[in-house]
Amino acid sequence: MKQTKIAIYFSALSCFIAMLTVNSGCTKLKDVSYNQIIANEFTPTSSDLAALAGAAYVDWRGLLLQWNTLYRAQEVAGDQMLTPARPNGWIDGGVYRRIHEHKWTTDDDIVINIWTRAYQGITNCNRIIYQTQSGAIPVAPKDTTALIAEIKLLRASYYWVLIDCYGNIPLVDRFNVPEGFLPKQNTRKEVYDFIINELLTNIPLVSTANNTATYGKFNKWAGLTLLAKMYLNAEVYTGTPQWDKCKAVCDTIIQSNLFILESNQKNVFITENQNSKEIIFALPFDSKYVNDWNSFDIHMQTLQPENQATYNLQSAPWGGICAVPQFISTFDTTDSRYIDNYIKGQQYTASGDSIFGTMGAFTGKPLAFRNYVAGVDQSEEVDGFRLGKFEIAMGATNRLSNDWPLFRYADVLMMKAECLLRMGEANEAAVIVTQVRERNFRANPAKAMVTGADLLKGSGYDYGLRNHLTTTHEGGADIIYGRFLDELGWEFCQEARRRTDMIRFGAFTKKSWLSHSPNGDYRALYPIPRTEIAKNANLKQNTGY
Repeated sequence: MKQTKIAIYFSALSCFIAMLTVNSGCTKLKDVSYNQIIANEFTPTSSDLAALAGAAYVDWRGLLLQWNTLYRAQEVAGDQMLTPARPNGWIDGGVYRRIHEHKWTTDDDIVINIWTRAYQGITNCNRIIYQTQSGAIPVAPKDTTALIAEIKLLRASYYWVLIDCYGNIPLVDRFNVPEGFLPKQNTRKEVYDFIINELLTNIPLVSTANNTATYGKFNKWAGLTLLAKMYLNAEVYTGTPQWDKCKAVCDTIIQSNLFILESNQKNVFITENQNSKEIIFALPFDSKYVNDWNSFDIHMQTLQPENQATYNLQSAPWGGICAVPQFISTFDTTDSRYIDNYIKGQQYTASGDSIFGTMGAFTGKPLAFRNYVAGVDQSEEVDGFRLGKFEIAMGATNRLSNDWPLFRYADVLMMKAECLLRMGEANEAAVIVTQVRERNFRANPAKAMVTGADLLKGSGYDYGLRNHLTTTHEGGADIIYGRFLDELGWEFCQEARRRTDMIRFGAFTKKSWLSHSPNGDYRALYPIPRTEIAKNANLKQNTGY
């Protein structure tokens, strides 16, 4: 993403002695710091508020895309992608295999990192709220209310991740806690109620604008989308569905007329995607300024080393993560989402020359990605279609500059459609699903049409073990509203949400795919990290761990 970058230049007076002669020199030197802001010398204006809030937003990047965090917990644990053992590695003590097989432990990275980084974001939110309310940061009274409300919405988004992944967690809503403070564990229902109250209380207090000033910030529309997501998953979180409330919130966003579906879904995911009218809330990325090593490196994780020549990348990719073949087989091959979002077939250099394999059994043979993976325990370098939803810019570093659309308008439409379907209005739901599909079947518009009867069917996913050791057949016809789950998979693949959707449709802990067999319903939640329980006697481990 390219935004106007403000460079601050400092200058300082210094004494330079050209000659060691009579009494020339500096006798009094003042030490002035130009790399720190002294609190009592700083009074922020309205233009500084975004920078003040920025520290709390940064944690979302690490939470989502740093190594073994939310992205892998949501996607590699689901039925759409995996990281198999490769000729060039990707074994790493079995961590990726455990994610695929739902055998993670209380000491695995995804378990620890999501917890740690979400609470780091919460701590930063609490700090900014405290500093603002206490006057430590002297924000003008006219700006205080909106700033605190925005940060509370952001804090709610971190709690949304925690309630989704862990269930019963501690609620900490203040920064100035006493020494030795150990937070108590709240029930999932208590956390849900807290998040809902925070959203309902603070959404009316933040900006209603949708422009460059609010881009990447929690304005009204980002807050409402998060509220809709909470209502959508209310039955999972609390046992009580809230379909009517979710639909009402979605209607408010739709009726604002501020957002549209892009004519081409790919426009949401191009490198310069900051002007997309489909994006409601994005995490801004720019490889020049976001320089964490693994800040946005999906292209490095999925492409083979030889693909460096395809995109003139500055570093050779690592060749790991790919699509589960059974999921790819659910696509209509004329669907533009199948065509555009996966890298498949013969690979070429940027100049159009064929690329040949350099590893495993396919050394010296054409590097042509195929819709086959032997299993999570072994694969060849050509096994599996690679992830290409986010545009890979020519000459990219190990980090991409595409902004990450955490909330987008298609999601709001599909949330409304799901609510209608579950409320018995399948035909009305089908109208919306057809609307979302239309841009993906422009060459054959009839294929975009979906009926209410279609959405009442089960899934077309051919579930079952499908690897070099075992083949079983389960199918997906028994998944209630499974066809709608398929629609969610096609529209939102690679967007760090598959696990949550599968849980809501009852498939995550019940179905087999590739090398994964069901491993207990308790796996719908991750365990609380062992290190956290060791530090806090108030925490009780999730059932089954």
